[in-house]
This record gives sequence, C-alpha cells and structure tokens, in this order.
Amino acid sequence: MRLAPPFAGLFTLLAAAAAFAAGPAATTISDRALASAETLRAQGLKDDLAWSLTEDLTTTVGPRLAGSDNDLKAREWMEARFRALGFDRVWTEPVTYPKWVRRSESGAIVAPVRQTLALTALGNSAATPKGGLTAEIVPFASLDALQAAPDAAVRGKIVYIANPRMAARVDGVDYGKGSRVRSRGPSLAAQKGAAAFVLRSVGSDHNRTPHTGVTSFAEGVAPIPAAALSNPDADLLDRLLGRGQPVSLRLALDCGIEGEYTGANVIGEISGRDDGGEYVLTGGHLDSWDLGTGAIDDASGIAITTAAAKLIAQLPQRPRRAIRVVAFANEEAGLFGGKAYAERHRAEIAKAVIGAESDAGADRIVKLTATVKPEARGAIDRIAAALAPLGVTYDAAAPGSGGSDLSAVHAVGMAGLSLHQDTSRYFEWHHTANDTLDKVDLDPLRQNVAVYAVALYLAAEADGDFGSAPGAFSKDEKN
Repeated sequence: MRLAPPFAGLFTLLAAAAAFAAGPAATTISDRALASAETLRAQGLKDDLAWSLTEDLTTTVGPRLAGSDNDLKAREWMEARFRALGFDRVWTEPVTYPKWVRRSESGAIVAPVRQTLALTALGNSAATPKGGLTAEIVPFASLDALQAAPDAAVRGKIVYIANPRMAARVDGVDYGKGSRVRSRGPSLAAQKGAAAFVLRSVGSDHNRTPHTGVTSFAEGVAPIPAAALSNPDADLLDRLLGRGQPVSLRLALDCGIEGEYTGANVIGEISGRDDGGEYVLTGGHLDSWDLGTGAIDDASGIAITTAAAKLIAQLPQRPRRAIRVVAFANEEAGLFGGKAYAERHRAEIAKAVIGAESDAGADRIVKLTATVKPEARGAIDRIAAALAPLGVTYDAAAPGSGGSDLSAVHAVGMAGLSLHQDTSRYFEWHHTANDTLDKVDLDPLRQNVAVYAVALYLAAEADGDFGSAPGAFSKDEKN
C-alpha cells in the first residue's frame, strides 16, 4: 500500500527524531578498507623509498640549520622529490623567524686545574666578548634552586645547573625534565645578572658529544652566552665542585641572532577520490641542528611519511580524502613551521580531519594514542587493530597531539593521532654530531612506513570525521 503524502511526511519526521535521539553518528572504517590496509602493511615492510630519501637528504644536503644556505637547498630538494614522486599538488607557505648562526665554540676549566671541555652553544645563545669570557662557576641543583638564589650570588658568574643525566627509556620521559632546564635556565640566569650559563647535556649517552638545543630568553631579557657540556665533562665538573674549591671556566662562543629570515613549509599532497577539500595531515620537520646531518632528527621522519603517502597513492583506488605531507620549517628553534601552519589554516582546521607527524627517530613504533571526539573512538579501535600485527599497542586512555609541529595545529582544533617510537637509543644521538645516517636501521624504518601507511590510509578512508573543528580540543582533552 502506498502512503499518502501526509503520512510519508510523518514517517520522515519520526525517522529524523529517532536519529536525533540516537545522538551523533559514529565514525566507522569498513572491512574493505581494512583489507586494503593489509596490502599497505605488507608493502611497507618491503619499502626502500624511505631509506633512499633519508640517505639522499643527509648526503647531498647534510645539516640543515634554519636560515642557513642548506635551509634553501633542503627546500628545493623537498619540492623536487615531491614532484618526482608524482604528488598531485606541491607548494610552499612562507615562515619567518629570527636567524641564529653558529660560527665557533670552545671552553675549558681554568681553575683549580686546566682541562679542555667538550661543549656546544645552545640555539639563541649570545656570543661571549671577543677573546672569550672567564668567570667562576656558581652551581645549582635545579631551576627552583636558581630561582630562590639572591641575585648577588649569581651576578657576574657562570651559572651551572647539574641536572641529572637522562636514563635511556622507551618513552623518553626524562627528556622533558632536562629540556625545561635548557629552555628556561639561561633566561632566568640572565635576569639575575649572570655572565653565562652552562648545563649538563640533555641526553642519555656517555660520550664526549654535547647535545645542543634551543633556549628562550624572556621578552626584555638580554641574551647571555649559554652552552651544554657533554655528559663526561659534566661529570668532571661535578667532581671538581664536590671538592669544595672554586672552579672557573673560560668560554669562547661566536654565535648569535642576525636579524630575521623567511623560509617556508614545503607541502606535497596526494589527492583523494572525493573533492571535498578534506585531508589527513602528516610530515616531519625539514630543518636540523648543524652538528650532525640530521638523519634521525628529522630526515627519517620526512622520509617515512613521504614514503607512506606514496604507497597510498599506488593503491588501485585512492582513499576518499587527500594525504597532505608537510616538511615543516624551523621546528628546532621553536616550532615556527607548525605555528605558521596552524595560524594560516586556523579557520579551515575542520578540513584537517586528523594528523600524525614523525619526529622521534627511526626506531620501531611501539604505541598509538589519540585525541578524537568520542564518536570516533570505534574508528581508532579499528586502526589500532590493523597496527597490532606490526607490534603497536594502543593506550586508549592517553591523549595524542599528533607530534611536535602538529601540537600547534592540534591546539587550534585538529584531532591528533600519535605514533610513539621507541626512543631508547634516540637520546644518545639527538642534537649531537652523532646524528648521522648510520643510526638508521632499515627494518625499523620499514616498520614505520608500514604503520604510517596503514594509519593514514584508514583515517583518510573513514566514514565520518574525528572531531576537528576550531577550538575543539583543549590541552587537557583525553578523548
């Protein structure tokens, strides 16, 4: 029996009411998509593109200090690789930041004994006066101890914070403690009138290879010379200080900020089959510190995500959404590329349905976490199940910001998927002259490609979104 138009309208209203009562629709991933993910998983474990890209970037470009000649060379390299690999869209977006340069550095203990030190200037450090700077050390056990000290105890001296040596851990949990001292200590010392600042390197190694990294000076605070000692040299300094005698250092740092520089984020996109403008965001940062060749930080991250996107592009059918790979500018000195991307795309952040960046080396991915809307948890469950054969566990209770640069994009409303690598070895080499290609092993690199290919594809193919919207996720969001 055919319903008369009024009854048909009534049933339409009832159906709409039932759908409203049921709440927002869940985001889902089909069995067909999971079958394609199995193919990607197998292909990723045989991938050689990530190795080829990592080898080429570290060999033909090398260290990529933001604002250096190699900064431009790396951007040109990245654009050329995206085009050669058949990415459908390739473009750049400008990023402006202070240009910090390093020319030379040296240091030594001059009293009560004379010993040369292995040290390196921190990013944004000021130079010492011509001929160097010699002063007595005043040691502190922590930032809190320095904060509590009277200015008179610090003025004209070299502040030394002997933060504990990092332990080698899968999750790298100690890094945050040490990097806090590195980023905040020099500014605090400068405010109290210190002549310079040194700290134990933030690294888990036992080598005479100091770890650089950025420091930040508060507005209105004049930068002072700031350097990191290698762990054995910090041990030596601790032993001398423990003898109760005054210890003096000589520092000679030729470095500093030379105006502003405009670089760029380099972006390559693999189109989806639906032209709705939505995309899954991924990538790594193209810059590196200048001591090594930036192999694990972060040439490998660029290579992993580019290779994963290329594998997805080779499927018989593209996913419904695009895959956008960003080679971010100047992450090392303050997430400038990520912040610029977040600001530029803030109003349209809902189109970035979810993001995952690779920036913790090239060892195996061991865990997945995510920050998404509650209705998308089932889809994340399916992604996690597809990654389980690759040795990836799922912590549903922990948040995921997407990665270093993507933390800024997440902060303006993008859903985040974090793929956590084993960092047991990473902080031995991080920010040192030992960040070189020999630290990258092929099998773990391939596992990374497989993980990213599966996760990015399934997110791009999902039916429904993950909750991205302007202001959608606070820092404390756990879903």
